[in-house]
Parts: sequence; structure tokens; C-alpha cells
Amino acid sequence: MLLGRAVAERSPVDPLVAALPRGGVPVGFEVSQVLGCDLDVLVVRKVGVPFQTELAMGAVGEKGVVVRNREVMRAARITEAIFETVVAAETMELEARVGIYREAVDPIDPAGKTVIITDDGLATGSTALAAIDVARAGGALEVWVAVPVAPADSIARVEAVADQLVVLHRPQRFMAVGAWYRDFSQTSNAEVSDLLRRSRAGG
Repeated sequence: MLLGRAVAERSPVDPLVAALPRGGVPVGFEVSQVLGCDLDVLVVRKVGVPFQTELAMGAVGEKGVVVRNREVMRAARITEAIFETVVAAETMELEARVGIYREAVDPIDPAGKTVIITDDGLATGSTALAAIDVARAGGALEVWVAVPVAPADSIARVEAVADQLVVLHRPQRFMAVGAWYRDFSQTSNAEVSDLLRRSRAGG
């Protein structure tokens, strides 16, 4: 896989691929196969603007991590009270998903490892930023982000925080992540659990 090879060329030390469910897991599985390293999930949830849920005004992650995109909040006139209400709802969903995935496999301790966060692409970058914070909270040696496609503004936001960012395609006109896939059908929780089990069984 091209993304896996691009990551491997940078020679990560003691890598652990931490895929963002759900779309990042098929990507992460392929990257982990190329690197010959473990695959785990790093569960985060986008905090969407209530009247335009695909627009991220932040994200939440495990260990109580919350990231705010204050620019989006200002533009959409989102108060802190509204933000906290959406955070509470997304945290409930996050906890439910954590329970599903941890029935499939146990978590892997990221301490001292190069944690490579994978997703199917960056949109605003808020989810990736939350994931970076979660990985650092877990004691990661370095935190990388690897995605097939991302726009310039999100690349800049994530590059400012991640130790390394690997992006295959950087289109000038981005539109949406799904526009860069032939098949962008949604990955199910069952598929995520299956890929996690396969990765622990050696592929």
C-alpha cells in the first residue's frame, strides 16, 4: 500500500498504528501490514455544529480529551453551553464504541512507541488533533499522522502539533474526503472488530 510505504520510508522507531474508527481502520490495517507492527484503535468523536453536523467545531477522545476549533465556533455562533451539550452526547457514543472494540481486542500501551494515527483523510483536522492529544497522554514517544488525502489548511493545523505528517495527496481544491475515493461506503463496527482481530492473528 502506498501510504504504508511512505510511512516506512521515514523509519519510525517501535511503531504502533492507532487507527481512527471507523474509516481509518482499513487504512491503518494496510499500514500496519507494511510496517509489520501492531494495530490498535484510538477512539475519538467529532463534535459537529448542531445545524451542520459534518462541520467539526471540535472533537472528544478517550481519557477526557476535548479539542475546540474556536474559529468554527465563532463563525457558527456556538456558545460554550451548546458546545458542552454536544460534547456530552458525543462522549456517550465514544464510550459505547470503546466498549464494542475492546470486546474484540485489548488495548495496546502506546508508552514509548511511535504512534502512527491513521484516518481515511483529514477534513478540518479536529479529530486528528484530539487523537494526537490522547496518544501523548498515553506516553507516546512520538505521534505521527498518516492519511491518503488532506487540504492545505488542515495540513498546516496538524503539522503544527504532530511530530510528522504523511499525506499522499494534497489537492488545491479539496471539497470532501469522500470525493477522493472510488468506494467511500461506511465501515461498520463489525468490520472494525474483524480487522483488529485479524491484525492480532497475524493478518
